[in-house]
Amino acid sequence: MKRVTYAGSEFVTGDDIASALLSCGRALAEAGEAEAVTVPSWEEGTVTGVMILIGPASQIVVQDAHIDADELIDDSAIARLHAIERRLRPVAAFDVDGRSDSWDGDNRSQAWDGEI
Repeated sequence: MKRVTYAGSEFVTGDDIASALLSCGRALAEAGEAEAVTVPSWEEGTVTGVMILIGPASQIVVQDAHIDADELIDDSAIARLHAIERRLRPVAAFDVDGRSDSWDGDNRSQAWDGEI
């Protein structure tokens, strides 16, 4: 579990959630944007939610939380944070298999075999 300090307040959340929050905050800062996000937090044995505004001026500190509790896991919260990051850092991916017999777009007489 991680203790997150932000704007004078603290909350405890899971390791992967804290990591996704930092990564999303970094992407927002690089893009010069801000966004309100909700992340799950652990408070006295109960899972609650914390809504925070992160952006270019955010100063977030994450450190180990030494508490006796199971790791807080919320895949949907992590997916939401990663979705914001992907929107700000779009990446195109393609598969290159290294075949030398693939279609050559410059050779107009070559037949296309339907494979990409």
